[in-house]
Amino acid sequence: MLQFINQLPKAELHLHIEGSFEPELMFEIAKRNNIEIKYNSVEEVKEAYKFDCLQDFLDIYYAGAGVLTYERDFYDLTYSYLEKCAEQNVRHTEIMFDPQTHTHRGISFETVINGISKACEEAKKKLGVTSLLIMSYLRHLSEKDAFKTLEQSLPYKHLIKAVGLDSSEMGNPPSKFEKVFAASVKEGYIPVAHAGEEGPAEYIWEALNLLDIKRIDHGNNCFEDDLIEEIVKRDIALTVCPLSNTALQVVDDLKNHPIKKMMAKGLKVTVNSDDPAYFGGQVNQNFIEIQEALDLSKADLYEFAKNSFQYSLLDEDVKREYIEELDAFYLENR
Repeated sequence: MLQFINQLPKAELHLHIEGSFEPELMFEIAKRNNIEIKYNSVEEVKEAYKFDCLQDFLDIYYAGAGVLTYERDFYDLTYSYLEKCAEQNVRHTEIMFDPQTHTHRGISFETVINGISKACEEAKKKLGVTSLLIMSYLRHLSEKDAFKTLEQSLPYKHLIKAVGLDSSEMGNPPSKFEKVFAASVKEGYIPVAHAGEEGPAEYIWEALNLLDIKRIDHGNNCFEDDLIEEIVKRDIALTVCPLSNTALQVVDDLKNHPIKKMMAKGLKVTVNSDDPAYFGGQVNQNFIEIQEALDLSKADLYEFAKNSFQYSLLDEDVKREYIEELDAFYLENR
């Protein structure tokens, strides 16, 4: 099964580039930029990666991002992740980035987007990994601040496919960002959003009805019959992140993870790593551990992979090419 997972063609649809920041690279860039961080070793950083809730994680996440200063830093961060994609046969990835995390520190939007996008272009040529960018608004900040980010993005919107919503969920419902999402859609961005990770089913309803999202990030708390029926009717996928869910104690044990229940209800589910540097593994590790915990079949894993291409933001002809590649692999290895 391990070999099957490693060779399985797949896409990753829920990945925060700042959350792919491995401690070794963090120390390297901090040293390069003469920035002191409060940890003395890689081991000390990893020991801090034990969280009781989403906010515990976010505190260290933003601290780590603080060493990213120059275009080269964002390039190195992104290319390092894309190299891992190539190693895991992740054929396509849709990368979320948080401009406000950096612009609030005085780093220009241009620096952030240029570093990330140049790495993506290089990886397409050298590694054969395609990618799209999702600009995420930080929900703990104001909608006014999100509008400022939207304005900053406009000269670069040819590099950005979608807008998302992340950061502290509780107390920051999707309705808080209804106007900026409407404005973003007018500019041509596709809307997605984190909903129902720690927040209630009501937040998922708001994301669907007020933000008109095309994909639900997480969605763990979707188990209301009417809500499931609505998600299925709209043919909207969930980008589920198993190791993230246990690391943040959204789920107490992978053996109790709802992903199999989601599938049984007819929901279209994908498996993703979320913030792999912090949550114990890249996307393949998420496949491996959820397969072991729930005794998933090759057919289940194939379904995750097929959904990852089908519900990506790629053009339909490109989706078909990837799915044909996946189908050929599955026929030979099922």
